[in-house]
Amino acid sequence: MAKKLLLVDVDCGVDDAQALMLALAAPHVEILGITCCHGNTTIENVCRNVLRVLKTCNRLQIPVYRGATRPLLSKSVHASFYHGVDGLGDAPDSSSPDLDLVQKEHAVLAMIRIINDYPGEVSLVATGPLTNLALAVNMDPTFPQKINSLFIMGGNMESRGNLTVCAEFNFACDPEAAYIVLNSYDCPTHIATWEFTYKNSLPWEFYHEWISQKTEKAEFMRKISAHAEKFTKSSAEEKEEDWTKGFVTCDSYAMVAAVDDTFVTDAINCVVGVELSGTLTRGMMVLDTLGMLQRKHKVFVMTKCDRDKLKFFLMKALR
Repeated sequence: MAKKLLLVDVDCGVDDAQALMLALAAPHVEILGITCCHGNTTIENVCRNVLRVLKTCNRLQIPVYRGATRPLLSKSVHASFYHGVDGLGDAPDSSSPDLDLVQKEHAVLAMIRIINDYPGEVSLVATGPLTNLALAVNMDPTFPQKINSLFIMGGNMESRGNLTVCAEFNFACDPEAAYIVLNSYDCPTHIATWEFTYKNSLPWEFYHEWISQKTEKAEFMRKISAHAEKFTKSSAEEKEEDWTKGFVTCDSYAMVAAVDDTFVTDAINCVVGVELSGTLTRGMMVLDTLGMLQRKHKVFVMTKCDRDKLKFFLMKALR
């Protein structure tokens, strides 16, 4: 595969960690920097979690930057119910790297600098709220024009929410940021929505085989994922749903799309918008398939993918 240069923006919870480890294990991928944002947990935990992942993968030389601590306008929301209070399943870690390893440069300034250093060469992968991206384009309106491609995990395509009735977590965390990004970024944009990831879930049998590999990385993944697995099962039982339907590693779908051009096998190419004022629909992404928003820039909303490739990259991540 051709070499891929990535800049990754995360709110490092369990699935962000899975996506990061996937990219770190791909030999044709070079991560130029990891920028941190509020979301699944506090910004301090996010930075610490990224360092924990990098230490596990022996890649602490990759620079990590501290970014937005809260949404542009909304109240902060975290996902401790799924990811644990610390964002990585509350799995004890007595050897967690010191936060002094985080770069002094602010994440947004680092994003602008890195993209300027490699104009047209870097793909930006965003797996958390889009606050840092919104701040970047507000500081430098030319920022999106210098990005090769943007890959987002967030939003929805069928008005099904996982935090509120109609909104996916990342967009619901900072609807204004999502609105700014989807209205201001004119680079090729690819979105892995909540419904897309859920519909392309993997069997739990694969998940248990994946975390049972006899490696330090697999043991790390087993520990940090246990809380999310337990929550998924208990939540499904409470709703009288079949929890065996599948294991969903949301952020990994956007990451595989960024590292392998053949992963996505079908997508809807259309203009999208974000609802900001609806009582029940705030943060919901809307697909404008009729062209009524009268905007030129269309994005690719993923609908189908090669799940065997996802399995391949995930297995390789823990070897």
